[in-house]
Amino acid sequence: MSDTNFVYLTKERLVELEKELQEMKGSGRKSIAAKIAEARAHGDLSENAEYDAAKEEQGLFELRISKLEAVLARARVIDVSQFPQDESHILSVVSVKNIKNQKTFEYVLVSPEEADFQAGKISITSPVGHGLLGKKIGDKVNVKAPAGILEFEILSIK
Repeated sequence: MSDTNFVYLTKERLVELEKELQEMKGSGRKSIAAKIAEARAHGDLSENAEYDAAKEEQGLFELRISKLEAVLARARVIDVSQFPQDESHILSVVSVKNIKNQKTFEYVLVSPEEADFQAGKISITSPVGHGLLGKKIGDKVNVKAPAGILEFEILSIK
C-alpha cells in the first residue's frame, strides 16, 4: 500500500472518530430503527412520507458509518517527534506573510480529514498546504492556487 492511501491523524482525532463510530453503531442505529418503526406504524407505506424520510436518513447514516470505518482502517497516528524541527511538516503551525499584500497568516498543516479552513487548519493536499510542506523559516514560496499565483515568505514554524 502506498503512502497516499494512508490517512494521517493525530491521536486525539483518532480517538474522536473511534468514539463517533461506536456511538453511531450503538445508540445511533437504535434511534434510526425506532424512527422507522414509528413511521411504519402509521399505516400504508406507499404514501408514508415519514417512513420514506426515515429510510433515507438511515441510508445516509449507514454511509457515514462506512466512511468512518474506511478512514479508521487506513489511519496512521502521527508522531511529530520523528519530523525535523526546522522545516514544516504535517501538524506544523506555519506563520507566513503574503508578499503582495503584506498580510500575515498562521496555518496548521493537517490531513484532508482534519482540514477546517475557518479554524486555520489547511490540508497538506491543498495548493497552499502542499506548497508549504518541507519549507524552512525565511523560504519564499510560490503557490499556484485557483486565485492565481500566491507568494509567501515563511516567518515561523512551530
